[in-house]
Amino acid sequence: MAGRRDKTHYLYIAVIAAVLLGIAVGFAAPGTAVELKPLGTGFVNLIKMMISPVIFCTIVLGIGSVRKAAKVGAVGGLALGYFMVMSTVALAIGLLVGNLLEPGSGLHLTEAVKHAGEAQAKAGGAQSTPEFLLGIIPTTLVSAFTGGQVLQTLLVALLCGFALQAMGTAGEPLLRGIGHVQKLVFRVLAMIMWAAPVGAFGAIAAVVGATGMDALKSLAVIMIGFYTTCLLFVFVVLGTLLRVCTGLNVFSLLRYLGREFLLILSTSSSESALPRLIAKMEHLGVSKPVVGITVPTGYSFNLDGTAIYLTMSSLFIAEAMGKPLAIGEQISLLLFMIVASKGAAGVTGAGLATLAGGLQSHRPELVDGVGLIVGIDRFMSEARALTNFAGNAVATVLIGTWTKEFDRERATEVLAGRLEFDETTLIDDGHGAELPTVPAPSSAGAKDGVPV
Repeated sequence: MAGRRDKTHYLYIAVIAAVLLGIAVGFAAPGTAVELKPLGTGFVNLIKMMISPVIFCTIVLGIGSVRKAAKVGAVGGLALGYFMVMSTVALAIGLLVGNLLEPGSGLHLTEAVKHAGEAQAKAGGAQSTPEFLLGIIPTTLVSAFTGGQVLQTLLVALLCGFALQAMGTAGEPLLRGIGHVQKLVFRVLAMIMWAAPVGAFGAIAAVVGATGMDALKSLAVIMIGFYTTCLLFVFVVLGTLLRVCTGLNVFSLLRYLGREFLLILSTSSSESALPRLIAKMEHLGVSKPVVGITVPTGYSFNLDGTAIYLTMSSLFIAEAMGKPLAIGEQISLLLFMIVASKGAAGVTGAGLATLAGGLQSHRPELVDGVGLIVGIDRFMSEARALTNFAGNAVATVLIGTWTKEFDRERATEVLAGRLEFDETTLIDDGHGAELPTVPAPSSAGAKDGVPV
């Protein structure tokens, strides 16, 4: 086991080295670096390929192993309520900092910037509430796995989980089968992770080659303000909530998820770390049903980083164009964009499209200003993704605590490094059976929370 841990340790050292090399290549040979973008895109696509099966297996196993459907509903309702409150808090913090900094003052538009804003507005066309709700329903039962839509997969998994739950003992063979499929999926994911250094190198080299330092220098204020706001939200707001409600230290939790943060930083997509977050939250001591419901739902509805990004970017554009928004306009516009952004948390560039679409529907004259942040959106996207990920990790622990589905003693051992995560399989055999929501089976025992 020690050898396996050493190998994965070297893997993530290689990722760091690849990021540094990518930055160097981006500055030294910008033209060549831009052409390396497919390496990063390919790696992220490999990870996204595994998202639907991971979510399906996790949710079905979680719900199928719970005796009472009401328990699942309680977890889901509590999670959605928490997500709404925290998104509102993030929105308020973004408004406060954005109005204090007024980061867009003194900037001027060019024709190229205007065209960039128009292009993003077309990509981010506003979606009505009925369209959003109907979009959750897949064309067929299996199309949810091929369409790449997290909410569609979530719906199918919930239906299958409740169906297996209603089947009782007759559904146990299916649960065992899905448990084996989950092991296969995580094993494939562990294999894909060895391509992380290549993906990180291509992604970083391409963005540095395309952007250079000019955009960073001219737009440093909004970047620094945005990063500072995200850090305050994570360490002050989320950290305080975690300490008060669970007694855990947010620094310990984030250190436990260090490899996932590195993966997000190198790919600029929080979705690339979703399968690993599911596995690590279960290993930490949160029960399978809570993890299976909270994490996938949070990726669509718990968008703390996106809320801060949309807030500050909107104020930045309005200030830069000399058309500042009144407080009432700020709130109505940003609430609209928060709703419009659901389901796009893990997609690189989705925040920019949402921003353009929201401005197009509320203040069309500001759309041209979207081009002002196109150059640095990739860097802001990283902070956005990291904040969303941290918010979902904290939310999972909190929901587990409030529903009494969190093993606090186990978490202490894990965060202290005495119970190490298996990087080879990404599955912690056996611990799920110790959690209260997984029923004792009628046969010999339990493994992975699935009756055997």
